[in-house]
Amino acid sequence: MKKLAIGLFAVAAVMSVQTSKAQTADEVIDKYVAAMGGREKLLLLKSVKLTGSLNVQGMDVGITITAVNVVGTRTDISVPGMGEGFQIMNTTKGWNFMPFQGQATPAEVSADQVKASQSQLDIQGPLLNYKEKGSQVELAGREKIDGKDAYKIKLTNKAGKVITYFIDATTFYRVKSIGKTQTPEGETDAETSYSDFKKTADGYIFPFSQTNARGTIVFTEIEVNKPVDEKIFTAE
Repeated sequence: MKKLAIGLFAVAAVMSVQTSKAQTADEVIDKYVAAMGGREKLLLLKSVKLTGSLNVQGMDVGITITAVNVVGTRTDISVPGMGEGFQIMNTTKGWNFMPFQGQATPAEVSADQVKASQSQLDIQGPLLNYKEKGSQVELAGREKIDGKDAYKIKLTNKAGKVITYFIDATTFYRVKSIGKTQTPEGETDAETSYSDFKKTADGYIFPFSQTNARGTIVFTEIEVNKPVDEKIFTAE
């Protein structure tokens, strides 16, 4: 019995080591990168245009998001019968224009909002080559997301901003993110869930459904690496 107990203890110890190794932050991130198409492919992602809609109180609001990696991002918003607005962010400035909220001209956002939004310009993903970007990561355990196990990867970028990514333990897709965002009213929690993952004709994996505090955006088309006039990233 003593030998049996020792043997079982040894097996448990080996399993523990293997489990611990499989749960390192870097290994989870490596599997996430591989699931999204691989490091080399993600590094070729230069621009993306996502077209879809957000249902608000029974009304479909048109949403088009255009982004060029580490250059700028623009969200065009079309409200039926109320006009069109936009949100723009580049590396130094940002603007909001919401005519359906009473705005007559575009308003420049605060420097704090610009600083807090810079991670959104990285369309290749903050987890890709995170060390080279000056970020640090840690594995913060697991959590159930919609009944499925997900790894929690806590990333702190070089600006000190903390974002927690939830990586599905089976598919290794990013299914949720939690961080802070800067609004005119101050800093607030920002949580986004991702689902309906599909592969584009170019071989990239994207979630065609994103849910945040405003509702769920359903994308009908995602275009990758198409020419973008970078003038759209300024309202000056």
